[in-house]
Amino acid sequence: MKKYRFLSVFLLLFTLLSLVPASAAVPNQEDLDLFCTHAVLLDANHGEILYDMKSTEKAYPASITKIMTALLTLEAVEYGQLSLSTPVTAGETRMQDVTYSYVNGNIKLGEVLTVEELLYMTLLPSYADACNILAVAVDGTIEDFVDHMNRKASELGCQNTHFTNPVGIHNEKHYSTAYDLALIMRACLDYDTFRTIIKTAQHTVPATDLSGERFFYNTNALISNMYYAGYVYDKCIGGKTGNTDEAGRCLVAAAEDGDELLISVLLGSGPMEVPGDTELRQGQFRESKRLLEYGFNNFQRVTITKDSEPVGKVKVTMSRQADEVNVKAQGSITRTLPKSMDVDDIQMDVKLFADEVEAPVKAGQVMGIMTLYYGDEVYGTLDLVAITSVERSELLYKKQQFFQFFQNEGVRIILAVVLFLAAVVVLKLTVFRRKKRPKAGAAARRGNYKGTRM
Repeated sequence: MKKYRFLSVFLLLFTLLSLVPASAAVPNQEDLDLFCTHAVLLDANHGEILYDMKSTEKAYPASITKIMTALLTLEAVEYGQLSLSTPVTAGETRMQDVTYSYVNGNIKLGEVLTVEELLYMTLLPSYADACNILAVAVDGTIEDFVDHMNRKASELGCQNTHFTNPVGIHNEKHYSTAYDLALIMRACLDYDTFRTIIKTAQHTVPATDLSGERFFYNTNALISNMYYAGYVYDKCIGGKTGNTDEAGRCLVAAAEDGDELLISVLLGSGPMEVPGDTELRQGQFRESKRLLEYGFNNFQRVTITKDSEPVGKVKVTMSRQADEVNVKAQGSITRTLPKSMDVDDIQMDVKLFADEVEAPVKAGQVMGIMTLYYGDEVYGTLDLVAITSVERSELLYKKQQFFQFFQNEGVRIILAVVLFLAAVVVLKLTVFRRKKRPKAGAAARRGNYKGTRM
């Protein structure tokens, strides 16, 4: 029982460790020298971190917050609570907490817009009033919507995120991390509507009974040249900007190249000097593009297998066929790894569940676990299985059963009691017979009595 109890604890620890976000071995990460305070590059298809600059440390997200607002709205559409064509009436709270420094769409009180148009206004020009209107449409009040945002962040695995508003208005208690924002962006990319909107360079909202048509551009310069020229990136499928004095200039962006999907998050960037350029460059766009290109140029999906030869042996008892069995790794692990890495340099750590087992052993029976790692990075584990089967010797097995039966403490006690009782019975029979047997002299005297007759 102790052996299996240990195995259960081992597997539990492995399961818990598997929940920690994986990261790939990073080639020459320092060479990027990004102009920002926090950054992360995530392989969105597989959840692996390819670049990390203080990605789990608290920072201010500014208007990147709005991707969470969009996510909850799209979930409400998915669940049938709303539809993209649902008309929504702007209420008194459309400008709640919004000051003159935040961009808004001048949506009038009582003006009616569809959910889809409000999403475009939230994600492309980053209108704060459109964002607040969506929050009320989803949860009834902005306060309830904020609670919803924080619950959803927790569900997505965000470890250091807390929202106080759906817009991104600065507040000391409104914070996130580069990694957490990448997780939220990853969830958003599951929705085709979100992808369509963030990839749109310009959009027109039709006129309403209270306002004329609204025409605006995407604030993401990796998609549109309207606000900043020279940053458009053909692999970029969209993103969301953010900018406050406290947060700096921020950008979350996604890019695709074939089957590869990467998400970059840069926080705390801004205007920067670049050698050879006479004008300041916008760090949030320049550095995001560099980071995405770094991911596509330096990483690839690699399947790691280690099943070509035996990696250990386990002793086998109760068999005349063999006294040991070879074990090998079974299966494979696929990871996003640097193109410069030699797969042969990946190391392995073999842990057998036991040094000795009893026959029978079946080919493919799991005998242990192999952990694959490179440096300090663990890539995963593979089962170690028996290569061949080993039959049990029934003679040896029955012999062992016989000896084990008599080695059992209970059996020994019962046997001792039986032997004791048998000894008592024998002793009593022996003594009883001795007492009953007449003496020869006494019998002779009784038979020859010659007393005086009366």
